Amino acid sequence: MSLLSTLFAATIEPFIAFGFMRRALVATLALSLAAGPLGTILILRRMSLMGDALSHAVLPGVALGFLLAGLSLPIMSLGGVLSGLAVALAAGLVTRFTRSNEDASFASFYLIALAIGVTLVSLKGNNVDLLRLLFGSILGIDNSALVLIAALVSVALLVLAVIWRPLILDCFDTQFLAAMGGRGGIWHGLYLTLLALVLVASFQTLGTLMAIGLLMLPATAARFWSQSLGVIVPIASGMAMVSGFIGLVISFNSGLPAGPSIILVAGGVYLLSLILGRYGVVRLRRRSHRHLRG
Repeated sequence: MSLLSTLFAATIEPFIAFGFMRRALVATLALSLAAGPLGTILILRRMSLMGDALSHAVLPGVALGFLLAGLSLPIMSLGGVLSGLAVALAAGLVTRFTRSNEDASFASFYLIALAIGVTLVSLKGNNVDLLRLLFGSILGIDNSALVLIAALVSVALLVLAVIWRPLILDCFDTQFLAAMGGRGGIWHGLYLTLLALVLVASFQTLGTLMAIGLLMLPATAARFWSQSLGVIVPIASGMAMVSGFIGLVISFNSGLPAGPSIILVAGGVYLLSLILGRYGVVRLRRRSHRHLRG
């Protein structure tokens, strides 16, 4: 068997031969489209830890939906969105009316939400159900789950396209936006809603513990290759897609869990970008040395 045919059998043939691999790949590609812009804004607004907190905050709603309706994706997804928004609202109110900062408020509420979610799942489910909610089951996605993921991602991208300009302006110059009559709080709230939608779409694939990984790691890695927002966003989405594809291939051929494999590949892309990127460690050191010699 030639090297080319071996590579084909290892990388392409699984997606041709098995429907569950095709569904997993389509779900990953759909999530990657939203991961680029949403993850980039998450970095720009310095909300990385808040994004992680929000990904865990959807668990109580998902668990409550599971408790009431079993493995009903629409009910679980609705519960996850409401739960995530409730935590975001509660953290925002505490920040506004007390001396607590937003990071501390989000961290406090997400820990409470995570504990409530695990407790609710334990009331009806077993360890397998808990692991599925926490770490996802991307290879177990069926057609109805795929349609739901596509619908949530489509809504998020359409709304994001409408609010993109004021949202970006709010990231860079809040005072100018206010002088122009814009209300930054509205765009911030809408962004958190879209983030919750995509995180809920991700829980079926990567679980509530790792859903944020596909948003954060490619977006962070992309910033080592460009400082232009118009370039960073497509690079981030492309990196997320490549990570998803390679992670699924590694999982299929090695027997490792698919979700962690995807995030590990995304982590490897981040480390390579950190070292080799245009604005990475190696290039910056070379420029520093040239400047010192000059």
